[in-house]
Amino acid sequence: MKENRTNETKAVVLHDNQPVSLAEIQARIFMVRGVQVMLDRDLAILYHVATKALNQAVKRNIRRFPERFMFQLTKEEFEHWKSQIVTSNIYSQEEIDALKMGARRCPYAFTEQGVAQLSAVLHSDVAEEASVRIMDAFVAMRRFITSNAGLFQRVGALERKQIETDKKLDVVLDKIEELSPAIITEELFGTGCVWDAYSFLSSLVRRAKHRIILIDNFVDERTLFLLDKRAAGVECTVHTRFSKQTELDFEKHNEQNAEIKKIQLSLHIHDRYLIIDDEVWLLGASVKDMGHGLCTVIKVDFTPEMVLSFLK
Repeated sequence: MKENRTNETKAVVLHDNQPVSLAEIQARIFMVRGVQVMLDRDLAILYHVATKALNQAVKRNIRRFPERFMFQLTKEEFEHWKSQIVTSNIYSQEEIDALKMGARRCPYAFTEQGVAQLSAVLHSDVAEEASVRIMDAFVAMRRFITSNAGLFQRVGALERKQIETDKKLDVVLDKIEELSPAIITEELFGTGCVWDAYSFLSSLVRRAKHRIILIDNFVDERTLFLLDKRAAGVECTVHTRFSKQTELDFEKHNEQNAEIKKIQLSLHIHDRYLIIDDEVWLLGASVKDMGHGLCTVIKVDFTPEMVLSFLK
């Protein structure tokens, strides 16, 4: 094994001759059950042996590895470890893919003392030299944790405080929702109440999370302006009887704004309907004329699919 002496940190050379720095070894040290450990898979890479060969050597000398030196991860610990390595930038994509394909058995974890014993049972110069580097990494990690104990305590206190704050905020939000007035399901607008009608329809449009479907014989640019108040990502479709001018309005609108789809009505529809997600609202007038004369907006119990089925 060669060492790269051009760097300030000596590096162990792996199978593919790619050096692993002390910092990279430290990144493969995990805290499990309150102690620092390395897993058999990572140790096998550093020792230039197969994981199976490493574990067989341990089993032949099992008396040298009491539980404080080596233990097998539980399924829960193993799943937690796998979730960590997926987001880690230390493991290559090939390593992650290989683990996903073949890591069915829960791996063995070796403490610092267990690593020291491994070099004795593997009987190779590579193992001896790798063990020294790994022991250095364990010592460096321990010093780092000790020297930053105060910082870790403060971070832990902040996290606990944040959890308490989140709980209090949830209580406040639940109370606000409890005290909020019930959603209005019907409105009557007198002649001349144009703004009131427009504001109410705007509130319905803003409530949509997934889709808006308007069924209205007569639409114009005022209708498109109202529908543009929907949230980003909400799909919008208008079923109407459109002329060339209406087509042009849709075309120019969609060149600049989020698309509003148009579908030509094949039948004359007397009532107007506004579908907000899974709600159906019956409109007493076309959107563009709402509030100019006495009209009603009311939520009905029909499903959107029931209304849309009559358009086919």
